[in-house]
Amino acid sequence: QVQLVESGGGLVQPGGSLRLSCAASGSIFSISTMGWYRQAPGKQRELVAHILNGGSTNYADFVKGRFTISRDNARNTVYLQMNSLKPEDTAVYSCNLYFFGASYWGQGTQVTVSS
Repeated sequence: QVQLVESGGGLVQPGGSLRLSCAASGSIFSISTMGWYRQAPGKQRELVAHILNGGSTNYADFVKGRFTISRDNARNTVYLQMNSLKPEDTAVYSCNLYFFGASYWGQGTQVTVSS
């Protein structure tokens, strides 16, 4: 069984930065695809970024150049560095682990961008 625990969310002013972390239990982290998703109130969940087990990354257009996803397989942790935050980035951010058809989710962490 895989458990994912996110941390690092909070309140930040526009233009500020946050780094989210997602720690995974279990032994399949290093061979899994990891993703960050977000869901704003009244909106559907959307993909922010994902990183393959080999390190290749993909970003949604709305975060390109501002967010960076990375992983540390030794620590079973995936990160999302968020810079130049905008009010429209306000959402609950959740991490996902995908491995051969199995998908696991964390509980999410709130990110609020407001002055």
